[in-house]
Amino acid sequence: MKLSQFKFDLPSELIANHPKENRDDSRLMVIDRKTQKIEHHQFKDIINFFDDGDTFVTNNTKVFPARLYGYKEKTGARIEVFLLRELNRDTRLWDVLVNPARKIRIGNKLYFGEDDALVAEVIDNTTSRGRTLRFLFDGPYEDFKATIQALGETPLPLKRDVVPEDKDRYQTIYARNEGGVAAPTAGMHFSRELIKRLELKGIDFRELTLHTGLGNFRQIEVEDLSKHKMDSEQVIIPQDTVEAVNKAIDAKKKIVAVGTTVMKAMETSVTISKHLKPYEGWTNKFIFPPYEFSIADALITNFHLPKSQMMMLAAAYCDYDFLNEIYKIAIKEKYRFFTYGDAMLIK
Repeated sequence: MKLSQFKFDLPSELIANHPKENRDDSRLMVIDRKTQKIEHHQFKDIINFFDDGDTFVTNNTKVFPARLYGYKEKTGARIEVFLLRELNRDTRLWDVLVNPARKIRIGNKLYFGEDDALVAEVIDNTTSRGRTLRFLFDGPYEDFKATIQALGETPLPLKRDVVPEDKDRYQTIYARNEGGVAAPTAGMHFSRELIKRLELKGIDFRELTLHTGLGNFRQIEVEDLSKHKMDSEQVIIPQDTVEAVNKAIDAKKKIVAVGTTVMKAMETSVTISKHLKPYEGWTNKFIFPPYEFSIADALITNFHLPKSQMMMLAAAYCDYDFLNEIYKIAIKEKYRFFTYGDAMLIK
């Protein structure tokens, strides 16, 4: 398929810049892939569509404060550094993006925080904006991470300033495995109360980890989607999740992927018999139509921006033409889009 096929006009006022006061008060469009029936609900109504023994698979990645602001030695030029991934814990090596990149060269030192609490040296160029930094920090690793936590800012992908509420709201309530630079937004609609109600109904919640990267938001620059290369993201699918999912499959129960990241992770590790297997490694899987899914019976996802790879995965799951109709209805009904927006249940 072509990139231009995923272009549509999205009114800017439909991009949600702030979350709902209560997580599960978001709207939920329920979509039946077979009948193409569409219903309008609140997210908390999702409990009515699943039964005892069905399994929800969630992504427990935790977003860390990946955006640092500092200055360059000698010139004092202001520099933004976006931490992508830790390369070596012992030597404090990180892959980062820098802005403005043209001012940052190998050998430069960068300073962060009051009294230069954190110093980094540029040791390599990776891409036009990419650099490898070595943080010059002599204390214990725990102190180093605490310094990053104190100086870093939540990497919110919205065109507004970060506010204090974003620190908690730009996370799922079950986030625990730190390493993502973007939140798995479909999971942010779940409140503790809703999860408890679902569990009391017999719904089984299982976790995996996909540390979401900036590739989820990077613009696709090729018209032929088969030529697009996704950034690699770390994936961990534990044995207990595998056993629970495969047991549910064999019992003819529903498997629900909470978000495109979960779908991508599960599709990375599938057996010939269309069961899940344990996995610890990396994935650069890029899913777009046409694609045959192996495990999930339902997908929970947000309404995404034009030309985004998350929109493409949703189109592969529910049919490209049908998704176009869904998005037209969403715009007409003023559903909220993107990070803090409303949700779809595609079943």
